[in-house]
Amino acid sequence: MKILVTGCAGFIGYHLCDYLLKNKKLKIFGLDNLNNYYDIDLKKNRLKSLKKNKNFKFSKIDISDEKKITTNFKQNKYSIVVNLAAQAGVRYSIKNPEVYQKSNINGFFNILENCKKFKVKHLIHASTSSVYGDNKKFPLKEHFNTDKPLSFYAATKKSNEVMAFAYSNIYNLPITILRFFTVYGPKGRPDMSLYKFTDAIINNKIVRLFNNGDHVRDFTYISDVVDAIEKVIFSKNNKEVPYKIFNVSSNNPQTLKKFLNEIEKNCNKISKKVYLKLQKGDVHKTHGSNDLISKQLGFKPKVTIEKGIFNFVKWFKKVD
Repeated sequence: MKILVTGCAGFIGYHLCDYLLKNKKLKIFGLDNLNNYYDIDLKKNRLKSLKKNKNFKFSKIDISDEKKITTNFKQNKYSIVVNLAAQAGVRYSIKNPEVYQKSNINGFFNILENCKKFKVKHLIHASTSSVYGDNKKFPLKEHFNTDKPLSFYAATKKSNEVMAFAYSNIYNLPITILRFFTVYGPKGRPDMSLYKFTDAIINNKIVRLFNNGDHVRDFTYISDVVDAIEKVIFSKNNKEVPYKIFNVSSNNPQTLKKFLNEIEKNCNKISKKVYLKLQKGDVHKTHGSNDLISKQLGFKPKVTIEKGIFNFVKWFKKVD
């Protein structure tokens, strides 16, 4: 079985590849454009680690490059594609929407077309809790309305879900959409709150708390996310229209203040804080239900927020 992981040098992509290579002894093909949205050295270090395994093959390709993507699919005849390549970031999308159009819309179209053309058995695609917008009913469930995304990033991800359903319906292409809720952990993205807060505390910089720190987030540890993806990879989709959507969350939301307090404990240091208003595109609260993925695939998150932050800070101190 040949598995393609796009965005393999990204946070989730790296951890997924690393797990599959070590635990499943599979041949993994990885694609990434290695863009400079955040420190490219972090991506290169992740790749360096993956390349130590002889069953990993990397190609530097942007999924928006139609010719290169098609050539790659034709050469390798993948059984399963896990599409984690996308331009991430809610706030970045406000000032740079064209980047999201290119990567998240055009790029995803190329993935869909090639999965159809080369008869991929299962496409697994990363979506986001951001598609729920400022929904006030919790926990958020997959059947809730997602027609009012608050950022262009979320809008592109919602568009992906609709595009995927159409392809699944018309071409009988098996597709599973995973809506990730605030993924965190070692080797995480520098633009995420855990990385920013830890860096600020350790290096005596100011912690900027938007919405006065009153945000509530369903922080989901990276190994739990990898576990969910692995369960989907080895599942069977028997529906008439082979299309599914699952939340992937901890189902245990935390306030940003508690999250920060836990980081301070692990750093043994109190942060210097500045309180700011709610930013455009941000939602006050996320809290996802795991009932559907738990019932159908047996997924259950295992890592507590305390253990997850402990693991991250331990990693960060080694790197810093």
